[in-house]
Amino acid sequence: MSDRPKFEVIDRRKIKAEEEHENQNQPETQPAAPSTPPETGGGPQLVVNEPKSEDEAKDKMPPAPTAQESHEQKVAYDASAQRLEDLIRAQNPAAGAPPKITFENLVQQFYVSALIQMGAGAPEGQQPHVDIMGARTTIDLLAVLAEKTKGNLTTAEEKTMETVLFEVRMAFLELTNMITMQGVQPPPPPQGKQ
Repeated sequence: MSDRPKFEVIDRRKIKAEEEHENQNQPETQPAAPSTPPETGGGPQLVVNEPKSEDEAKDKMPPAPTAQESHEQKVAYDASAQRLEDLIRAQNPAAGAPPKITFENLVQQFYVSALIQMGAGAPEGQQPHVDIMGARTTIDLLAVLAEKTKGNLTTAEEKTMETVLFEVRMAFLELTNMITMQGVQPPPPPQGKQ
């Protein structure tokens, strides 16, 4: 068990009318039990409770947003992004509109992340920082993305995905071969735990 405090994000999408309706249905002799913790000014709240089991966590998941909520959120997001874009263009009139985000941008993002995790991009003369397990996770995420999008990609998107996966896997193989050739020994098992 960790002594580190956990954070809990409160779902603020609940409509106050629902809470009021619940409170009206309870007897007046007992105070209404709040359905959410009291508000303390927004943002994450520190929770010092012990971690819950996975089943309990699933039961406490908020319901998925409705189609209406998703649409309203998308409209608000687009409006906010447009305001930000307008501000940037006002400061730099020569800047054109940002390019449209495509599937290739997503794959490139994973590609760059994996390369950086494998030590690429370190300033010249500095020791590269390698996060081999992070790189493995990023490569595995790319593989999941490739599997889940199979049959739904254009020829160019499929070629990009295959090429990127091939390149990051080859870089991973080269790096792990270098690590294992150095004779790095795994850490000894913890004492007292059999």
